Amino acid sequence: MNYLCCLFLFICTAAHAAGSGGVNAPDQRDKPYLILVSIDGFRWDYPGLQVTPTLERIAANGVQAEEMIPVFPTLTFPNHYSIATGLYPAHHGLIGNRFPNKDRTKFYSLYDPESVQDGSWYRGEPVWVAAEKSGMVTAAYFFVGTEAAIDDVPLTWWNAYDQKIPGQGRVEQVLDWLKLEASRRPHFITLYFEDVDVAAHESGPGSPQAIASIQRVDGYLDQLMSGINELPIADDVYVVVVSDHGQSAVNPDAAPFIISTVADLDGLTVVDHGPVAFIYFPGPDPVRAEKIRDAINGSWEHGRAMLPTGTPANWKVSEAAGFADVIVQADPGFTVYSSLSRAGHSSAGNHGWAPGFRDMHGVFVASGPRLPRGLQIPPIKVIDIYPLLMEMLELPITTDIDSDPDLLPGLLQPRQGSE
Repeated sequence: MNYLCCLFLFICTAAHAAGSGGVNAPDQRDKPYLILVSIDGFRWDYPGLQVTPTLERIAANGVQAEEMIPVFPTLTFPNHYSIATGLYPAHHGLIGNRFPNKDRTKFYSLYDPESVQDGSWYRGEPVWVAAEKSGMVTAAYFFVGTEAAIDDVPLTWWNAYDQKIPGQGRVEQVLDWLKLEASRRPHFITLYFEDVDVAAHESGPGSPQAIASIQRVDGYLDQLMSGINELPIADDVYVVVVSDHGQSAVNPDAAPFIISTVADLDGLTVVDHGPVAFIYFPGPDPVRAEKIRDAINGSWEHGRAMLPTGTPANWKVSEAAGFADVIVQADPGFTVYSSLSRAGHSSAGNHGWAPGFRDMHGVFVASGPRLPRGLQIPPIKVIDIYPLLMEMLELPITTDIDSDPDLLPGLLQPRQGSE
């Protein structure tokens, strides 16, 4: 091999290691295309409301789970990133929507672009990073983690989250990406809609506003599917529709429990979500943590305060992962806040109750070239999706995951030409 050939091979290998560089490697260009659609707060039973004809059509042409069980906490950022990595929050690092690092010197917040776009907060290898490392172009119209260069690997195209961008415009961009020439066309694309979550928070999950938001998002799906069907690559496109969690109504007749009325919170940081509150200490203080836990549990009948070691095993909470020193979980319908002023921000609908509460469960619907048609499967967990996404893209899993690598990939029929 001459010098120029060696130099060219070195340059291509270096670019391949860092990401696709915006160009699909030759060995990736015949791979399928995958669109991962997330509908925030879309509860497992919303398809039964008979206002989602497009979603039902996707299910009839593919696979639908009875429901999808979220990880703890049942919040947007931990669950989205579990979908993307196949890991529990204790292993992928996003233990909440807002949380401090382990030594409590800085804070991650969904409202802070600097932290959201800082790849050092994210562990695991999300689908798009694995794809880019393999020389496969990726794109995102919003999804947790896609704004950061995780492991120093950015997506080819990504967008900083902006709720004001209408759903129709997001779909149009996805379709435009799919119309690019094969060398530049992304094989993995994320698409996110917050409409249902926003409406359910503001007006309650059963409200006319929430129902209208469900219909609106189903219209976005119709726009997407109609556009895909007009493309020459239509038969090579997978569409996977998921939600991060469900929603439930806040009991309007139940006053919030106020932690500061029974416990001294001076010098502590409390992250309030309504159904759950996280109390962080500046440093280890097990005696004070036990005192606060016991004060809450001795005064409150509609929830429970726990140390990380006292949480249910299936929540996969660990002190080593940086979870709160005291976790305060309300019973369904009830809420808890650090102070009365914080309780004034409560909403008609919410999420954040324990993962076992069925209203917290979401949806999973998928269709595409190797999937059976009209198959309903038992409930799955959000961590179960990652291996399926990787198999759809025909990429190997090269990192540790918490999910069963064979569970959902077993749904796929053999590739054409394979034995």
